[in-house]
Amino acid sequence: MRWIVGLGNPGPAYANTRHNAGFMVIDELARRFNTDVNQNKCKALIGEARVQTEKIALLKPMTFMNLSGESVRSFMDYYKVKLEDMIVIYDDLDTEVGHIRLRYQGSAGGHNGIKSIIQHTGTQTFNRIRMGVSRPKPGVVMADYVLSPFAKAEQAAVRKMIEEACDAVEHALFHSFEQTMAKFNTRAPGNQA
Repeated sequence: MRWIVGLGNPGPAYANTRHNAGFMVIDELARRFNTDVNQNKCKALIGEARVQTEKIALLKPMTFMNLSGESVRSFMDYYKVKLEDMIVIYDDLDTEVGHIRLRYQGSAGGHNGIKSIIQHTGTQTFNRIRMGVSRPKPGVVMADYVLSPFAKAEQAAVRKMIEEACDAVEHALFHSFEQTMAKFNTRAPGNQA
């Protein structure tokens, strides 16, 4: 089973915030795969789908961002799935709005959701799609910024970014993650790795 984990915070107050970019991708994948992400299990909302021969699970951890690893670990243990079959999707301050960046290892880079996943899986090696949210202007409090909605002027870029992340997930179902990185990372020139 392939499993796609979108990071975010539960509840309507956080629905369209920058920190919930991962949830936005899961919602769009659910639409594409014609499934609902509504099973409450493993501290997450889960949806299951089949894409050609692949069985897919879509996860939205309901633990709040800084405890995302609890849900990931619970799902791994319950379903006996492999870490290499997971893709984590999350917001990234060092990538511009509208761009995505794929990686298969690295530190948390200050992201509490990734920090929690590393802590609960014991490794920094897992597939990820980073969604660009850009850095705030000087003087803006980081926590306020990531918990704020995307600006109106950013909406078209955000929509494109979500579509591209979904395309990357679909590509990764039938190609290696290295091949997927080679295809999708070239689309965003000037992004930091």
